[in-house]
Amino acid sequence: MTAASEAGPAPAGTGAPQPVMAMFPGQGSQRAGMAAHLVRDHPRTAGRVMAEADEALGLALTRLCTTGETAELGRTEITQPAILATSLAVLEVLRAEAGFTPSAVAGHSLGEYAALVAAGVLGRADALRLVRVRGELMAGVGRTVAGAMVAVLGLPSARVAELCADAAADGVAEVANFNESDQTVVSGHRPAVDRVARRALDAGADRVARLDVSAPFHCSLMNGISEDFGAALDGAAFADPRTTVLSSVTGTALRDGAEARALLGRQLAGPVRWRGVLEAAHAAGVTAYVEVGPGRVLSGFANRAFPGSTVRSTNDARRVSALIRDLNDDERSTNR
Repeated sequence: MTAASEAGPAPAGTGAPQPVMAMFPGQGSQRAGMAAHLVRDHPRTAGRVMAEADEALGLALTRLCTTGETAELGRTEITQPAILATSLAVLEVLRAEAGFTPSAVAGHSLGEYAALVAAGVLGRADALRLVRVRGELMAGVGRTVAGAMVAVLGLPSARVAELCADAAADGVAEVANFNESDQTVVSGHRPAVDRVARRALDAGADRVARLDVSAPFHCSLMNGISEDFGAALDGAAFADPRTTVLSSVTGTALRDGAEARALLGRQLAGPVRWRGVLEAAHAAGVTAYVEVGPGRVLSGFANRAFPGSTVRSTNDARRVSALIRDLNDDERSTNR
């Protein structure tokens, strides 16, 4: 969706560690071989997490995330558990090898499940099972609804919302993601979304990018699966968070496990308020951001929102190793 960039680490020896938020990516961050370096370089941590995911779901996620084809990973019912498993594998590596303990966590849409695991709200197995059901239900909507999603860049979100309302005659068109002040994602029926895309360019948008997704996520067309997914949520155990979780549904901190369960139900058809998440983190004093999992989209959002912050990603072996080294250097410096 966007190009991402990263800032270097704060210099070692500068005192107490920076307050860090761990950010977990959503659908669209997948790529072929995204967990290959993790399983190869960290078999006792990442390899174990991936094997547990295989067993919990009865899916060959390790194979899919190491040697699977792009087309396989692009199926929503596979994409979602694959990204979650990879993100959880990275988290386990950072915890085991660098004592990674973020001050706050948040996840973009699907990534919220990894954030809840990181905060102790959900167990890994429950999160994986919920995400598999979620992906299957969402993929089912895509098979029955002619939907589409586009990212509009260079227009205020309020103007995009107006264009969505004006397209109502062609079907559902709703804001699905408030990503940045000038990047808004629209979801809905294809004719209505296409109309929004055309009118956004006429209104002065810099660019409109069609997203390669199988269903119109985060809009009212997902309401039909809420009951089935609610039943799955009822079967999972939710605890109260052990660290701050900023919900992508509200942009505010979760109060307890019951609220986490309710918000995951609302998340299906509600917009992702990522801009609100970043603003809440900044207001709470967060000055460093680590994207935990595949991709660098969230790193780009954080960098552009707060250029003076430290922003890191874990998209490949080099970045994972560098982050582990720097986290350990910071810890040694703090303990001197």
